[in-house]
Amino acid sequence: MAPKIVCVVGPTACGKTTLGVLLAKRFRGEVVSADSMQIYQGMTVGTAAPTEAEMDGVPHHMIAVADPAEQWSAARYAQEAVPVIDDILARGKLPILVGGTGLWIDAVVKGHGFAAGQAGGNVRKELEARLAAEGIAPLLEELRQVDPAAAERLHPADEKRILRALEVFRETGRTITAHNEETKALPPRYDAVWIGLQFADREDMKRLIDRRVDRMAEEGLLDEVRALLARGLPRNATALQAIGYKEFLAVLEGTETEAEALAEVKLRSRQYAKRQLTWLRRNPDIHWIFWEKDRDFARALQVSTEILSAEGVS
Repeated sequence: MAPKIVCVVGPTACGKTTLGVLLAKRFRGEVVSADSMQIYQGMTVGTAAPTEAEMDGVPHHMIAVADPAEQWSAARYAQEAVPVIDDILARGKLPILVGGTGLWIDAVVKGHGFAAGQAGGNVRKELEARLAAEGIAPLLEELRQVDPAAAERLHPADEKRILRALEVFRETGRTITAHNEETKALPPRYDAVWIGLQFADREDMKRLIDRRVDRMAEEGLLDEVRALLARGLPRNATALQAIGYKEFLAVLEGTETEAEALAEVKLRSRQYAKRQLTWLRRNPDIHWIFWEKDRDFARALQVSTEILSAEGVS
């Protein structure tokens, strides 16, 4: 049987960090962050990475483990996180994945691996050059000839996945659709119990996101961006394209005021939360807890405990 783990998921600012800590204390667990930006060193304010006080003595893993100049994929995250999770299990503790990067969590839980193909290889560079010169339409048509199912499934605006599908076919001679179909039949790496947090009223979520962004500014997000640049981080680094960092980089460059940047960060954060929910709602195994006006963590802990106990977590 696959080992039991817990996944606490939800959109940004919904309280995943707090509930993860509460569950870890209740079930002798350790938290494994599944956030695509909290992996980077020197990026604590803008990613809302948990402070020592918020961790409350609970061990946290996969936070500040990567250089901001690096670009991590879901495959790289799974490669690094799985040994951490297995070590937690080997010590008789409960791994609790906490985060809103759904693709990364799925990569860990399902454990099916990814289709071959080098994201930074010559094939990718050639495809990117064609994209810049010709646009996406000829590339989508090429994909339609070799993998019609993928071409039908992917939106023309999803350039990244169209390039990826072509890359896989060119480098392996097999379609990404065939790979995905084969992996569906494989058993998951872990037996995950999923707890999801979201607001019953979307306006309450927006209000909380706005408050969080204001707090990031007060806690020194602009100084954090300045410090990253001082370390020599290139302005086009993936880490600096993250929500909050990109906008405050514009403040330092003089192309936006701080007020304009704050408004943009709030808007993009709300849009991101919506995308997170869209991804997560496709998972029928998530037990959703809906917040009302305020987040009631005592109630969330009680409900989560009942769910986990019913699922055999003790």
